[in-house]
Amino acid sequence: MASDLFSEGAPYEPLASRLRPNTLDEYIGQQHVVGQGTPLRRALDSGQIHSVIFWGPPGVGKTTLARLIAHYVDAQFLAISAVMSGVKEIREAVERAKQVRARGRKTLLFIDEVHRFNKSQQDAFLPYVEDGTFVFVGATTENPSFELNNALLSRAQVYVLKSLQQAEIEQVVLRALGFCDVSGDEAAVEYIAQAADGDARRAINLVEQALQLNGNTNLSKEDAAAVLVTSLRRFDKGGEAFYDQISALHKSVRGSDPDGALYWLCRMLDGGCDPLYVARRVVRMASEDIGNADPRALTLCNDAWMAQERLGSPEGELALAQAVVYLACAPKSNAVYSAYNQMRRLIRESPGYEVPLHLRNAPTKLMKSLDYGAEYRYAHDEPDAFAAGEAYLPEELAEQQFYQPVPRGLEQKIGQKLEHLRHLNKISVNKRYQQKEDT
Repeated sequence: MASDLFSEGAPYEPLASRLRPNTLDEYIGQQHVVGQGTPLRRALDSGQIHSVIFWGPPGVGKTTLARLIAHYVDAQFLAISAVMSGVKEIREAVERAKQVRARGRKTLLFIDEVHRFNKSQQDAFLPYVEDGTFVFVGATTENPSFELNNALLSRAQVYVLKSLQQAEIEQVVLRALGFCDVSGDEAAVEYIAQAADGDARRAINLVEQALQLNGNTNLSKEDAAAVLVTSLRRFDKGGEAFYDQISALHKSVRGSDPDGALYWLCRMLDGGCDPLYVARRVVRMASEDIGNADPRALTLCNDAWMAQERLGSPEGELALAQAVVYLACAPKSNAVYSAYNQMRRLIRESPGYEVPLHLRNAPTKLMKSLDYGAEYRYAHDEPDAFAAGEAYLPEELAEQQFYQPVPRGLEQKIGQKLEHLRHLNKISVNKRYQQKEDT
């Protein structure tokens, strides 16, 4: 008998909830965590469990796995969402766990989105984890190293859950269709699995929506397409996927791989990333990784930013693609970036050296009498507009060099010019030194 999605009288329960597996053998994916012989599976098979944190993107089975753990160790399952709960809910959960413990049974306290709790809220769990009031299971989409207290991390084993593979998502879709006692075209199953982008919950929700549209009959690719008017891939602009993908884009540019750079650009745009955010980052790449090896890169990236602002999507995005490909193919130099960082660090760590007298402005007689601007040489009056031997750094830093052009692109010529100017400086200094010796 078909499991009617539209039965009247019964309270609505999402298909994803009704499809939760009852055993680990029914659980799809994450075999590196729950497969036969893994540490977690061995612990569960022996009826034992320790506090754990599941880290992974949405829809990969974190909540389902927590429920299965409670089932395997015969523990009461209590769930709190860090998005909706506070200290009051934590206290209530602790009291319920104490009551259950007094009756000789364990409690598994599941905290969804645990990274949303602040430090004091996270600390509130520690005494009860220590004394065994409950087994702590946290779920997070964010890197625990950055978002969770060290004290909590030291008491829990972190398991990384991965996005489900295409074949695994197809298994989920087929299971959902079988539960509803309908079948689906192979093309429809593949279409939904691809659109789900590794998210099992999204795949099940798409099946449910499609069956609601077609009256709970066999699923066709047209039915699937009807609920996929927009198919944005998983992309949390404040989360791990966001920073991973912008990092991949930047490193593809730096690594001179135009195809890789273009792939990550399109992945971000396909996932709903603000194109203007990408434009800002691309301008940064032009200065950080190309610099003076090809100064045109910065101009091109600023033009792409302006095109995106003026034209919007999708026309402006083509300009971003042009800029990204240009950056990837351009000669690379981080000489300006390195020199800038070195100088910032030196200024933070050193005294505020005075401006040399010959570089100071002297608009008043008093300043002139104090030798402000004395012996300054106007470069345009010198041969080749270069005052050989003139010094512009504070005296304490006179011998240091920070900008070191690379032998690529325009910076190769810049480096040759600077080498020539340094040679002229050396000759000038030697001449002045010789003149002083002679006098």
